[in-house]
Amino acid sequence: MTRAQLSLGLALPVSWLREDFLVAPGNEAALGWLDRWPDWPQHTLVLHGAPGCGKTHLAHVWAAAAGGRIIAPADLRADTVDALARQPLCLDDADGSADPVALFHLVNLMRERGHGLLLTGSRPPAQWPYTLPDLMSRLKAMQAVGIAEPDDALLGAVLVKLFADRQLAVGEEVIRYLVPRIERSFHAARHWVAALDAAALAEGRAVTVVLARRLLEADG
Repeated sequence: MTRAQLSLGLALPVSWLREDFLVAPGNEAALGWLDRWPDWPQHTLVLHGAPGCGKTHLAHVWAAAAGGRIIAPADLRADTVDALARQPLCLDDADGSADPVALFHLVNLMRERGHGLLLTGSRPPAQWPYTLPDLMSRLKAMQAVGIAEPDDALLGAVLVKLFADRQLAVGEEVIRYLVPRIERSFHAARHWVAALDAAALAEGRAVTVVLARRLLEADG
């Protein structure tokens, strides 16, 4: 897939392989808990962290190792719970938009059947906005592990990977310029890589420090 094709809105190729996950101090604990599978308390685990921090990547790593399936909240309904609870399962983005009754029954069924259940969300489960008391009691009792925002080293590595995913060869000087000047978050890294790619493609030029400086200064 070429950069021109990507500019037409085609999806970026994504690798969910374990070897493509960038390990850093802020996510080592989460990866360690995945490696403890199937020795999770009550066969359940919650991963939480800011959008883009790697939760979904780790969910795919775990699902591949456990022979499980990843679903979205929309897939979880009263009429699907029993069928879903027949194998290891990850409910991605579980923090607030799932059917609470269906989620409560899913948690119970997975425990009864001894299947692994991985939940991901942007916040710790105690902060999820479900109002069903029994569900919140189950969620708060689960083992939860957070993924921190990236440090400078990880942010630089994330930027390199994001540029590479877009088939952009970017010099180290661009990465060194961006790291101390953008918000230290995965969301910001994705935003600025996309913005620089779009500007470079529109102007028919490479991503350089000059281009990065212009875009960041224009953003204020």
